[in-house]
Amino acid sequence: MAYDLITMGRIGVDLYPLQTGVPLPQVSSFGKFLGGSATNVAVAAARLGRRTAVITRTGDDPFGTYLHEALRDFGVDDRWVTAVPGLPTPVTFCEVFPPDDFPLYFYRQPKAPDLEIDAHELDLDALRDARIFWVTGTGLSEEPSRTATLAALAHRSKAGITVFDLDWRPMFWRDPDAARPFYAEALKHTTVAVGNLDEVEVATGVREPHAAARALLDAGVELAVVKQGPKGVLAVDRQGGAAEIPPLPVNVLNGLGAGDAFGGALCHGLLEGWDLERIMRYANAAGAIVASRLECSSAMPTPDEIEAALSAGAVL
Repeated sequence: MAYDLITMGRIGVDLYPLQTGVPLPQVSSFGKFLGGSATNVAVAAARLGRRTAVITRTGDDPFGTYLHEALRDFGVDDRWVTAVPGLPTPVTFCEVFPPDDFPLYFYRQPKAPDLEIDAHELDLDALRDARIFWVTGTGLSEEPSRTATLAALAHRSKAGITVFDLDWRPMFWRDPDAARPFYAEALKHTTVAVGNLDEVEVATGVREPHAAARALLDAGVELAVVKQGPKGVLAVDRQGGAAEIPPLPVNVLNGLGAGDAFGGALCHGLLEGWDLERIMRYANAAGAIVASRLECSSAMPTPDEIEAALSAGAVL
């Protein structure tokens, strides 16, 4: 049976402070969670009842073992999560200063195992058959992950829905100015592009949301989704459809992970065949729910929680 969603990209351990408004040097206790954007999207979609899997790599260490266990607990297939001897599983710390300051500190040295995904090890048949395939900009930042990501996209050749999460993290690139050509190549094989204002600017050179959405459509995608922060989200498709949805009111605890919840819910809505406005409202609500919680992966909402937030018009 084909997967509803296969994601490919980052995985790691999130160590988040259990105290809010406290600088990292003064934090005395942390919670340990499964992390990594592409992995969190798979978790979010699984929480909504989808059959999901992730392609990534960990260190051959206890944290790697933990990530396998966490994936299985969340109902995400881990068959394509393999260990890289000699490289440690990445760890990410954050600081939590609600409502809008959440500095991240990535420990991915000397190299993150998820950048060691090799094209020769991909299950190309499974990738082609998946209803949705999700890749990220981080996967383009280094070899061999870059070649693997582009090879997977080219083999799939827009079969089904192919989502490119623009996922711009300049600290992961040796030369951030070199990113745009690789983004352009990935967009040629993409049906859906998702990114915030910084990310669409990297991909297209354009920052104004409507112009950026048009640029993404011109680059070859069928649906462009531009996240605008406090202004909500803009979605424009090739058929002329558009939806611009304001954010759902929420008391933000930790904004990290909201975008991944949005992504999992976006995939769910696309698979359901909903109209554009309904998909965006649903995905917005999923993201708002996670923003009201401390953790990311384990905070992903259920369908009932999303429907309750939509009915209430806010995250209560």
